[in-house]
Amino acid sequence: MARQFIPILALFMSTAFLLAGGGVQWILLPIRSQMEGFSTDAIGLIGAGWAIGFTSGCIIVPRMVRRVGHIRSFGSLSAMLAIAILVSAMIVQPSAWFVLRIVAGLCFSGSYMIIESWINERVTNETRGAIFSVYLIITQLAMIAGQYVIVIAAPGTEKPFMIAAILFALAILPTALSKSPSPEPLEQVKLDLKGLYINSPAALIGVFLAGGIAGSWQNFAPVFGTMSGMSNTAIATMLSLAILGSAAFQYPFGWLSDRIDRRLVMIGIGAVGGIIVTGTGFMPVDSKAPGIVFYLLMAMTGAFIYPIYAILVAHANDHAAPEEYIHVSSGLLIVYGTGTMAGPIISARVIQWFGPGGMFITIAAMNLAIAAYAAWRLTRRPAPPEEEAMEFQTFAPATAQTPQSYTLAPAAEAAEEAAEAAAEETGEQTQQPEDEATVAGT
Repeated sequence: MARQFIPILALFMSTAFLLAGGGVQWILLPIRSQMEGFSTDAIGLIGAGWAIGFTSGCIIVPRMVRRVGHIRSFGSLSAMLAIAILVSAMIVQPSAWFVLRIVAGLCFSGSYMIIESWINERVTNETRGAIFSVYLIITQLAMIAGQYVIVIAAPGTEKPFMIAAILFALAILPTALSKSPSPEPLEQVKLDLKGLYINSPAALIGVFLAGGIAGSWQNFAPVFGTMSGMSNTAIATMLSLAILGSAAFQYPFGWLSDRIDRRLVMIGIGAVGGIIVTGTGFMPVDSKAPGIVFYLLMAMTGAFIYPIYAILVAHANDHAAPEEYIHVSSGLLIVYGTGTMAGPIISARVIQWFGPGGMFITIAAMNLAIAAYAAWRLTRRPAPPEEEAMEFQTFAPATAQTPQSYTLAPAAEAAEEAAEAAAEETGEQTQQPEDEATVAGT
């Protein structure tokens, strides 16, 4: 096992630096936007800019890598991230930040894709699950560590921007100095909305709504903290507990969805999550000492924000052929990205109507919409046979997912085997008529 980890240690180090820098900017920019007096609509558009860039990167960066290679592409993207965050400190203006967030989103998705494809080249089917688990742990811990930078570097100064830029620059070094050979070209995303809807309407609609939920939380949770008068430490703790809550509940929800109709789990997560999040939105917050109940609710909120995405993807793949797993999952990721564009814009308007708790109202409404649509779909289509259902796969929060994530996940092994079997079967069917024709000619 150790021999498998040593060659990709450099890639894990790059991942840690990259995600730590991301953790800084994901908490820093919304807080600084609030401090600078940006309107909630402006903050929502800035958040949408990130989603636009991230989703576009999943389509654009594979072509870039084909032209100049993995190492040059990763170095360029990391450098652009450092430049973007530094320029954000120099030009504190909504329209400039919107453009810079598009750049940052594109660079992040491209960097993820390169690292994940690199790791995928270095693993075997026997070690894929263990290495993928380590990768998930690193991404989540690095994000949490980055969020606490605002505790030692005040968001109102240029210091946290500089720390983020340093972390992005450090991410270049391990991969640039690594001896690991460059992997195969990145997977190119092909979006077929009609095909995705025919395959699983519940998954397509649910993934869009899940993207809106995650986009709302990612961009407005720090704003909720500042509007409520919470300290930087309390805000960082709130966001970190949401990530930990997501990690803690992913496996139990996934385990349950492997044993009953996944749509029942969607209904449960959507309905219970909607109730919990609604209550959280109307709960008075003691800005000086939020208390254990508040932090517990934040962890529970995280449990109902991110895990449902993986269940929706699993449900979609239950109705797809094994060799279509990566194609379906990648297409849904683009739909998810579209949802993350809409979520912050909707939340911005609701916050103007209801105050800081408007973010929770938006999330709750989308949770309940997932539950309602899944309940309706139960009446329209039976569950797939148990033997045809794919096994649930745990994923990091989808802010750290690209199409390459699915080639790295353990289920990719089954998809590869199914694709090879299908290709062999097609070859045999093609060969058989040729043989019969030869015999007839004789």
